[in-house]
Amino acid sequence: MEVWNYMVNNSAKCLELTLEHIWIVGLSCFLAMLIGVPVGVAITRSKSLASKVLNTANIFMTTPSIALFGIMIPIFSPFGHGLGKVPAVVALVLYSQLPIIRNTYVAIQNVPPELVDAGKGLGMSSWRRLREVEIPLAIPVIIAGLRTAAVMSIGIAAIAAYIGAGGLGVLIQQGIGRAYGSMILAGAILVSVLAIFVDGFMAGLERLVTPKGIKVGRRLRHG
Repeated sequence: MEVWNYMVNNSAKCLELTLEHIWIVGLSCFLAMLIGVPVGVAITRSKSLASKVLNTANIFMTTPSIALFGIMIPIFSPFGHGLGKVPAVVALVLYSQLPIIRNTYVAIQNVPPELVDAGKGLGMSSWRRLREVEIPLAIPVIIAGLRTAAVMSIGIAAIAAYIGAGGLGVLIQQGIGRAYGSMILAGAILVSVLAIFVDGFMAGLERLVTPKGIKVGRRLRHG
């Protein structure tokens, strides 16, 4: 009850921090997609390159978030952005690379060979096959990777409050500093609700972009 009262009495602040959190995560995921999807497509042409890229992305993924945020501080300090949203966004972009690159790579690799051969038989160039056959079939799995990255980033972005990035982590940070349990719980609940909402939205988008033929095939396989 106290948590609810806190959120009602501080609704303007909660809304402002929620929107700030969405902005940080949204920008991070957009930039991560612009980098990760082309990289995932490019490494499908070379297994050795794919292994190196995925291992590199895995290093960022397994680095503790507070440590990665800390690494960003000396890197961006000479440019006047040691603290704030810039290092937070860059760190989240790095964290998001593994699910996006991996899902893109796996999705392209798993396009049925007979469809690729059919494209070759029609005289399509490799670029045209990629654009008109492989990527359209891979989109649902790519979206699934973006979904994972988005939900993960929502949680990690809460820690970015400790480097001055703002967002819902501010409630948790300040609540811990004041030993104010209702404030801490309010921040945690809002982060969780936001993650659940984004996960549901992305799941709906994933179903929406899944070709009808794939949906029918899944239904047949599962009876």
